[in-house]
Amino acid sequence: MSDQPLQGDALIKETCRRIRLAKKLWDAHNNAACRRERERALKLYNQLTKVQKEKIPQQLRVWLRYRSEKYFGSHRTPPGSKHRSSRRRK
Repeated sequence: MSDQPLQGDALIKETCRRIRLAKKLWDAHNNAACRRERERALKLYNQLTKVQKEKIPQQLRVWLRYRSEKYFGSHRTPPGSKHRSSRRRK
């Protein structure tokens, strides 16, 4: 792979690919991998211009920005927290 950052259609295509992969991992209940791919997809998505963002299928945009935010947003308990493991010991 080239060391140059993605631009134009290549950036849009890679963003879509990463969102689809995150959705697939979500459907497979692989939350850690889904979280990682979602973060990568968001990083790419935030590089897009408004016109480029409109080229991303609406279903993918909605999942990335809204539905997944509900489950992976900053208000959620981070993975591997001590709080959860202490409950299991009781």
